[in-house]
Amino acid sequence: MPKISAATIVQHRAQQERLILDAAHAILEETGDVTSMREVAERAGLARSSVYHYFGSREALLNALVQDVFPKWTERVTNAMAAEPEPSGRIIAYALANVQLVEEGAHAVGSALAALSPGEALNEQATQMHRAIQEPLIETLTELGVQNPEGLGELINSVIHASTRLLESGQQPEQVYAGLTAVIGPMAREMQSQKVQEIKGAQAAEVALDWAYRPERVDGNPI
Repeated sequence: MPKISAATIVQHRAQQERLILDAAHAILEETGDVTSMREVAERAGLARSSVYHYFGSREALLNALVQDVFPKWTERVTNAMAAEPEPSGRIIAYALANVQLVEEGAHAVGSALAALSPGEALNEQATQMHRAIQEPLIETLTELGVQNPEGLGELINSVIHASTRLLESGQQPEQVYAGLTAVIGPMAREMQSQKVQEIKGAQAAEVALDWAYRPERVDGNPI
């Protein structure tokens, strides 16, 4: 039994799990792989048996990392989008937030986890997490009346991925952000403009229809 270093057993367990997850996170970010539980134990400053006490296998540890990393990514993207009042702004915020996370190193962990998924359960969980990240974008595109929001979402994500490759190749973040905004921004604003025009057209048609069904008017007064 590991030595208790917190006020309660529950707090101690949470502290130890956090220590192990942070160690595995750092290894993934640096190397793209978690080769052994011994490696994680050494980074965390714990005995290997202690790591196995909290995570029974390497797969269990990777599974916990997926649960730890992707919700934080989703929250970051969702909060960035929620700060924008207009749909076009939310699309741009989605793109920029994802690339900013790459700059901060989160992408290395996410990519490594996707590549290392050792079983169907972890693959399915990672897939669900990716869908959760993209969901706010799909909702915004649907709000704008896009006929195939999933397809357009994939195109937007392909631009984001291209931007991340530029970052990883050494291009300055400011240049990458400017280029990304230059590509995504006009498209997002054009979609919003078209939606506004559709709404105005529908409102005008409704007014015209209302007048068409009113009684005939004489000297400006209804009969």
